[in-house]
Formats: sequence, C-alpha cells, structure tokens
Amino acid sequence: MSRYNKMFEGLRERGEGAFGAFLMLGDPDLETCAKLLDAVVDGGADMIEVGIPFSDPVADGPIIQEAAARALKAGTKVDHCFNLLREFRSRHPEVPVGILTYANLLAARGRDRFCFDAAEAGVDSILIADVPSLEAEPFTLSARTAGLDLIMIAAPNTPGQTLTRIARLGSGYTYCVARAGVTGIREGLALDHDRLLSQLTSLNAPPAVLGFGISTPQQVRQALASGAAGVISGSAIVKLAKDGPEPVRQFVAEMKAATIRREPARASA
Repeated sequence: MSRYNKMFEGLRERGEGAFGAFLMLGDPDLETCAKLLDAVVDGGADMIEVGIPFSDPVADGPIIQEAAARALKAGTKVDHCFNLLREFRSRHPEVPVGILTYANLLAARGRDRFCFDAAEAGVDSILIADVPSLEAEPFTLSARTAGLDLIMIAAPNTPGQTLTRIARLGSGYTYCVARAGVTGIREGLALDHDRLLSQLTSLNAPPAVLGFGISTPQQVRQALASGAAGVISGSAIVKLAKDGPEPVRQFVAEMKAATIRREPARASA
C-alpha cells in the first residue's frame, strides 16, 4: 500500500481530513529548510508538498515566487533538493512527500532520470504544474515506471472529458484548485466544487485535496465540508518560514486541528 493510501485510510478511520504543508526547498537556505520540514511534521502535517526552486514558476503567486528566488540566490540546485528529501525520509519514513515542479526541470535532467532520482530520494509523487492533461501521458509513464504517483490538477470548470483523463492518468490524490488564479493567501474561499467532487468520485479518481488560498482554520473546515478529503496550505506557511521553525509548527498545528471532523471511535469497555 502506498504512503498516500495508508494515510487516507488512517485518516478516514480517525474521522479526519488530510492536512498538507508546502515548503520551498532551499528557502532561505538548506540547513534552515531541513528544520522547517521537521517543524511541519512536528506540527501534525499528514503529507508534505515541496517546491524545487525554478526561475519561472507560472502557477505560483508572489510569496512562493519570492521563496524560489531566495533559494536560487542561495545556490540551491536540484541535487541539493534531492539530498534534503533523502535526509528527510530517513527521519520521517511514513510521511507522504510530493514534489510540485515544472516541465523544464524534468527536461533539463531527463524525464526518466528525474523521476528515478526523486523516487530514490524517498519521494512519493510529482505534480508538474505546467503540463496539461493532454500532454501528461508520457509523464505518467515515467512516474509510474519509477514508482511515483503523478498528481493531476482539476478545477470546477474542468470539462467532463478532461476529468475522465485526469482520473485515468492520476494517482495518489487529485489536486483541486480552490479558486482561479495563482497560489496565494486569501481571506475567503468561493467554493463551488459539488459537481467537480461528485464527478471525480464517480470516475474513481484519487482523493480530492484542495489547494490555492488555504490559509485559515475556517477555510480548512469549509474545504472539508465541501467534500474534499484534505487540503494543502502553501503561501501562508512559506510566509511564516522567515520567522523560523516554531511559528511554522504552531500554524500547522492550528490548521491540522481544523481537520478533525469528529471524535475517533472509542473501544468499548
């Protein structure tokens, strides 16, 4: 059973949604980033999503773009990122880890080599933000051959035919965007995901996880109430990272607490 399947199964039994935490690898430097990765696990994150710094992150808003720029300025390379993840995996053997990246980075290293190197570092999945589903087949093949899940992105306005393709090609979980635009902190969510979530369920797609703009416990509860299996928060965590691991740990703990839908069942005496 994959780490994602194990995680979702355990969360269902405990009556919880999944909370995923995003960090940019190498921001502000490699040593601090390692401590931040540990902090999100200590705070209770169920899964980790990480960015590899890239010069043109088109799906990311200003906060994550600036984090990528800081990491690049600090000299972070793809090999450094894999080393960080390899060390993280040795400390946290059960936490699912996914990479969010862009096609140019895979092309530069070689698609198959990138996926095999990621899997060797202990990564569970890869999401390539600028590859549309029509062009995703070869990436799915490379990922699966290496033992990775390929995470596909869906939105409320995604056509039914495209959702069918997303459900077929994706595995691990389905990244559902909570709003239009790029990543970033938002005060409110305008969720209209009923059709999307019901269609994904009917297509036996991987569990739906909402991202883009999740930055408060109330938004976590709202997203889970809409039917999502979990949420991912990125910009809010990256913004806090400049203050060090402890504020990040506290924020993650507050967000994770909002995923508890009910008290877990108690064993009878």
